Amino acid sequence: MIFPFYDSSFVILIPAIILSLWAQAKVSSAFKRYSRVRASNGYTGAQIARRLLDNNGLYDVPVEMAQGHLSDHYDPRTRVVRLSSDVYHGSSLAAVGVAAHETGHAVQHEEGYAPFNMRSAIVPVASFGSSIAPWLVIIGIFMGRAGGFLLDLGIIAFTAVVVFQLVTLPVELNASSRAMAFLENGYLAGDEARGTRKVLSAAAMTYVAAALTAILTLVRFLVMANDRRND
Repeated sequence: MIFPFYDSSFVILIPAIILSLWAQAKVSSAFKRYSRVRASNGYTGAQIARRLLDNNGLYDVPVEMAQGHLSDHYDPRTRVVRLSSDVYHGSSLAAVGVAAHETGHAVQHEEGYAPFNMRSAIVPVASFGSSIAPWLVIIGIFMGRAGGFLLDLGIIAFTAVVVFQLVTLPVELNASSRAMAFLENGYLAGDEARGTRKVLSAAAMTYVAAALTAILTLVRFLVMANDRRND
């Protein structure tokens, strides 16, 4: 078939789809489970983030509440840690872990952590590639042999998405590692670290799934381009 989202090459994406569904279910389950376990320190996610930022000398980085569920993030453009309502007000192991993770990103930014800077630099290119690449591939396929240039352009554009996802992995894993180091230094008691680590590990799998999806999508585009040129 000509339409790129329904031809036989779609099977290439099946492993990524399965991993993505499993990762989403795992992070949802872990967050839900440990959202019911209150951290003995009694701090909310907002309070933990504030304390950890101050401990790292980031007194000028504010902590704000973000809209949406699991919408937590650090914005390097405005240097703001934004936490979803559940995390901002919550005092569970899940809330504490997520808040510490986002604080880890702020510290990465402050220290000039190379993968973090690289990811920030390629965000505009990756965003553009993600939006334009599928359309270039579609048009290139419809145009047959005459669309070879557009196919190549689409593949090049999507390569930026793959690079972004691959760079994201060490950034996220490092932020989680920093979070656990912060929290184990007087903020978690007994076996609490185990629960928090499970939440962060589950979240990390979603980034692994995203990277695999990007890689297999690029492989699919390459296969489609090769098939079209051989028609």
